[in-house]
Amino acid sequence: MSAGKSFWEMDELRLVIGAMVILGGATGVLVVLPYLLLDNVKPPAGLKPYTNEQLVGRQTYIANGCVYCHSQQPRDIKQAPDFARGWGRASVAGDYAYDTPHLLGTMRTGPDLLNIGARQPSKDWQLGHLYQPRAYTPGSIMPPYPHLFEIRTGQAQAGDTVVKLPPAFAKPGEVVVAKPEALALVAYLLALDRTYPALPPLPKTANSAEAAKEKP
Repeated sequence: MSAGKSFWEMDELRLVIGAMVILGGATGVLVVLPYLLLDNVKPPAGLKPYTNEQLVGRQTYIANGCVYCHSQQPRDIKQAPDFARGWGRASVAGDYAYDTPHLLGTMRTGPDLLNIGARQPSKDWQLGHLYQPRAYTPGSIMPPYPHLFEIRTGQAQAGDTVVKLPPAFAKPGEVVVAKPEALALVAYLLALDRTYPALPPLPKTANSAEAAKEKP
């Protein structure tokens, strides 16, 4: 501290030191502490690792900006009506054990998708909805993704996955074929199913076993 300055008077050195202390404290609270708390979290027994196709679909999900309109983090019933909306129980840390990077999202322009594979397990529905959302959800503001599909005239070829559109949206003489990117994306969406129990069952004790025997 230079001569003539009070203890509380700021100078460049104190500003830099103060900023570093605040930054270090924030890093410790927001990064280091959560890492230490969650480092030993194990994947729930019902959670399966993504397949190679699902991982490709996950990258397609990221590349097409799905995370800008959809979250993957249903909240507790005390915080929001997500469970009443059918989006599933509140998520826990273990639900994201195989997710790198996490796709929690902050927007709810569309519904939460952490359990879309359980809510809508139809592959045909998912493909058609990607091609033309309003064919399946009237009034939807979701954009279509026609670049993930190929429109052909005539008959489909062997091995093609044809999108089965509702009659009002199917054009005579044309077939809509899903590209590998669309199939991978749907495989990823169908893998989003966190309906298994969030926590492992409590171990049975001698007291609980005796109580069970006493029940009529």
